[in-house]
Amino acid sequence: MTRTLVLLRHGKSAYPLGVPDHDRPLNDRGRRQAALAGDWIRDDGLDVDAVLCSTATRTRQTLERTGIDAPVEFVDDVYGGTPDELLEVLRIHAPADAATILMVGHFPGMPETALTLDPDGSIDRFPTSAYAVVRVGVAWDRIGLDVDPDARLVALRIPR
Repeated sequence: MTRTLVLLRHGKSAYPLGVPDHDRPLNDRGRRQAALAGDWIRDDGLDVDAVLCSTATRTRQTLERTGIDAPVEFVDDVYGGTPDELLEVLRIHAPADAATILMVGHFPGMPETALTLDPDGSIDRFPTSAYAVVRVGVAWDRIGLDVDPDARLVALRIPR
């Protein structure tokens, strides 16, 4: 079974004085970007079965603004996660029967995870609300552990 992983970076965030990084909200542009990203994900025919989202305020708000209606799990390890940590999150938390998983996280984890899965892929830039679409040929509980010759970065979208 081919599976699809959508790696979405949160929308543009605000920098309010005295607010810790984890608690920073989206700004107006970020709210617009996130809604547009949701529209593009749907227009791309990506029928999301489950969402794994960072616990940060800006990722939660990004997910809310996308309007994607799928079961969600908020996972601390997505916040600041390295590719190895993000792949472990997928192995542990992704439902086995999900064909398409959306992960909402941060830079540099999102683009680096895409390139870890497909080292031949190319990402020149990955601004806020960008998302990478990676097709994989292994089960979620084996992602990042088994060599996956079928893993391909098939799209990089920058909703603007």
